Amino acid sequence: MADAADTAATAPRETGGARPPRSAATRAAILAAARDRFAADGYERATIRAIAKEAGIDPSMVMRYYGNKAGLFAAASEIEVHAPDLTHVPHDELGAWLVRHFLERWESDERLTGMMRVGVTNEAGAQRMRTVFAEQIEPVLSAVCPVPEEAEIRSGLIASQILGMALCRYVLHIPPAVALSHDEVVTWLAPTIQRYLMADLP
Repeated sequence: MADAADTAATAPRETGGARPPRSAATRAAILAAARDRFAADGYERATIRAIAKEAGIDPSMVMRYYGNKAGLFAAASEIEVHAPDLTHVPHDELGAWLVRHFLERWESDERLTGMMRVGVTNEAGAQRMRTVFAEQIEPVLSAVCPVPEEAEIRSGLIASQILGMALCRYVLHIPPAVALSHDEVVTWLAPTIQRYLMADLP
């Protein structure tokens, strides 16, 4: 007998109500379970069967929607950091803007923490994080970098600070890092970010 998720995934698309189509709900359940398992187990150890079990559906439904584990990982790891346009920010406030933005993004989207967990243990996750950096973060920083040819190295230095804090605060849960308020993190971290972005290279 087909379970509820199978029935939901194959049911006709609803058109008249406010609720999303059942297939959309099934996809959402699969992706939520996949993020949990990839974060907890890493890419290699996470299995389609375990993900399907957590989502409450048959493994064949995961394959139907995403083809294989690589396709599922690509969908589950699609993240948007919403890097802000910094071109209108006063130059002496850029560091504070960046730190505050990433604190808010990290605490509003658990996928970022999940991807960091995968990224530090698996090459597929690390590559995904590198892609996000190259496509979403580096261009924003390059737009305000005072010396364009230095944008790449400055962006890398900034990432080391932002990701380092995120690792300590949201993944490793190091108590002093967790205990800091947003304002305290900005106070401590923003001057370093500001220096990496705007100061002359040593």
